[in-house]
Formats: sequence, structure tokens, C-alpha cells
Amino acid sequence: MLTSLTAQLSHNHDLSSPQVKDAVHELTSASVESAAKADFLIALSTKGESIAEISAFVKELRRMSIVPPISSALRSGEILDVCGTGGDKLNTFNISTTVALVAASAGVPVAKHGNRAITSKSGSADVLEALGVPTHLSPEAAAHSLGEHCFAFFLATNFHPAFRHIAEARRICAQRGQRTIFNFVGPLLNPAHPTAQLVGVARPELCASVAEVLRLSGVRRCMVVSGRAGEGWLDELSPAGESKLVEFYQDRAISESMVSPEDLMLQRCTVEDLAGGDCQVNARLIEAILAGEDKGPRRTAVLLNSGAALFVAGKTKSILEGIDLAAGLLDSGATQKKLQDLREALPHGVESSLVPN
Repeated sequence: MLTSLTAQLSHNHDLSSPQVKDAVHELTSASVESAAKADFLIALSTKGESIAEISAFVKELRRMSIVPPISSALRSGEILDVCGTGGDKLNTFNISTTVALVAASAGVPVAKHGNRAITSKSGSADVLEALGVPTHLSPEAAAHSLGEHCFAFFLATNFHPAFRHIAEARRICAQRGQRTIFNFVGPLLNPAHPTAQLVGVARPELCASVAEVLRLSGVRRCMVVSGRAGEGWLDELSPAGESKLVEFYQDRAISESMVSPEDLMLQRCTVEDLAGGDCQVNARLIEAILAGEDKGPRRTAVLLNSGAALFVAGKTKSILEGIDLAAGLLDSGATQKKLQDLREALPHGVESSLVPN
């Protein structure tokens, strides 16, 4: 089945919804070889994923996920996720994860959905573990942490058990330098079903498609961004060049715009200024930002994206106001304290037993 679908994609023909359902069944099956899965994913990426295909993948994969027991009181407000889709190959430090901690310190419930590194040296799970924040939470413990501490990490493999059968195919694709549809659907599959999302993509032409899929999935407030960085594009708002924004809020129509660092009173830098390393290196970089020791370009990147995140969550009335709030949180030590609280708050026995570590 997967081989025939790969052939169809290689002839530039889109998949129907029933075919996507069949493809997901094959991709999540232990009996199908990883090489065949990788060939399919590469063919789909080469053709270019349509909005209908992405939406169908999201629908099928969501059906297979584990939903945490988040209270109705918490769901009555905004729940935020901040996530880059990866694949920009620019080796920056974990900007989105840092922004998530800033937003949580502002009192915004942040349901951070992520995984271990596949297309980078340090995934969100890797760097949070290096920072001492538990990542293997049961659904109950994650829901409790979200309500009690305004932050919980939802490890993709714990809440999407079927992903374990896709991981090797994704690694094969990464070794070939090839992104896959899972770079896009990751932020769309957050099991906490956030109502507000700041999503970064490494290809600006995909901003509108990802925003439309998020709108169709029921997200209330959304900004999808892609930032120029030298010859490439970051899956973040960029302090190194102009950024494309595609956004919508409640029932307002989707809008597109461009913004530069100077528009938001920030100093431009280079992408080399944002370089990171492995999870241990990135953890130290993040700690320096949270401690107020790093006042340079990495802090600027965090302020820029935190400003957008706080605005998307409805905490501020503009990105500029969000930048000011984020700067105050970093300078006051509030975000550093949030990190320490997360290190200390969770009791023993909360690791998930759904999937082996």
C-alpha cells in the first residue's frame, strides 16, 4: 500500500483523505520497513503537502493520541503552545523553549509539546531535561502541572505512542537532509489542544497553509512566523532580518504582514549570534539569559518571540507591549524563579509508564 502511494506522490498527485488514513496506518505499523516509510515521507515532501493532506494527517494522528485530563476551568481561558517546526538547519539555541518559560512566568498556562532532537542537536525535551525540568509526565501529572505551575511538557512519544514506529523513518529522512510532514504536524498535534499558538516554520511560503490548518482544527488565536536569517529562514521571529507573520484571532480573518527588528525597537544581529550547541550547551545559554547575565542577541531573540507569544496568548495588547513585559520578567528574576519552581515542584512518581524512556 505505502509503495503505491509513494508512486502516486512521485507523479505529483495529491492523496485523498481515505488514502491519508491508509498511509497513517502503514506509517504507524511495526511491520512496515522504515526505509519504505522514509521513501513515502520524502515523496510527499517533494510534491509539497496540500492543506487537505495536512488536515487529514492531523485528524488521523489526533485520533490515536492520549488526551490529558485538563480541567474545564483551565480550558475556559487561553492555553498557549510555542513551537518551531524545525528543519531550518541553522543550529540556533532553543529559542521557543526559552520563550515558553518566559510566558509561563507571566502567568500564561503553557502546554509545551515537543520531542527529542531529530533535525537539530538539541530538541525541547533534551534541553528541558538538561535544565532539570521533568519531561516524562503522565497525563494526570502534566495536567496538574499545567494548572498549578502554568507549565507542562507533553513529550510527543508519551502522548502519541504510535510515533515510536515513525521515529526511525524520520531519522533516515534527517540523515538525507530532508524535512517531513511531521515537522509541520508536530505543533498541530499537541494533546492538550491549546487555544493559542505561536508556530515557527522554516519556509515562509508555508505560513498561510499551517495557519489555515490550525484555524480548521479549532485554535482561537494563532500566529505562524518565518524569519529571514542571512540566506536562510528561521522557524522563529528573527532578530537578524524581516519576518513573515500570518495570524488570526477569534473570528477575524487571516492576515499577513512583515515585521523587522527595528519596527519593534530591537537591534538587528546576525544568525551566527544565535548559535547553540548540544542540550548541555543550550541549557547553559538559557540559564544565562534567565539570570540576566546575557544581554546580547540571544536575549533579543527571546524578547522578540516572547513579545509575540504573550500577545498571541492575549496577555498583552501588542507585540511591543509583550516585549516590555518579557524584559521585566527577565530583569526581575521572575523567569529564573519559574525555572527553579519547575525543578522543585513535581513529586516523585510522576514519570509516565506509557512508553519506556
